[in-house]
Amino acid sequence: MKYCSQCGAKVELRIPEGDTLPRYVCNACRTIHYSNPKLVVGCIPEWEDKILLCKRAIEPRQGLWTLPAGFLENDETTVEGAARETFEETLSKVEVTDLYALFNLPHINQVYVMFRGNLLGLDFGPTPESEVVELYVEKDIPWDRIAFPVIEQTLKLYFQDKNRGEFSIHTGDIVRLPGNGRKYKVKLHSNR
Repeated sequence: MKYCSQCGAKVELRIPEGDTLPRYVCNACRTIHYSNPKLVVGCIPEWEDKILLCKRAIEPRQGLWTLPAGFLENDETTVEGAARETFEETLSKVEVTDLYALFNLPHINQVYVMFRGNLLGLDFGPTPESEVVELYVEKDIPWDRIAFPVIEQTLKLYFQDKNRGEFSIHTGDIVRLPGNGRKYKVKLHSNR
């Protein structure tokens, strides 16, 4: 950040009085600009014994598979956001049912909130965000082509719960390990 969104003056990164973390502060109008994690909402769209996945048509991770998810917009609930993202990425309508997982991704300042949902029909297809949209049973999931660690973890937990015959709410952290690789550590907090 270089300029204040309130008055247009230059900002500087410093710890404001009474705070403990560096923030962008406007020296002209004294506005403190906070930067907080982004909320990502998504859905596991279910149809009988299958779930709907989409192959990304955009970066990041273009060409890899994911569950429909994206950033929550202002003036919408997490459930509304999950349904909207599902439609935007798959052209399908879904009834969002249960909260399924909440994962913290501190290395990219995101919090994922994933729901389960019932597909309201088999009208789905590609969009500008997804080049392919398909229903999958567990054995056919393209595990080696999953776009994001948080989606892989969500899918693993989902199929464990499904095979057990009881769904839980999962919370945890997904933290990138030091180094240049794409290695992550998953720490589950609870399964309720």
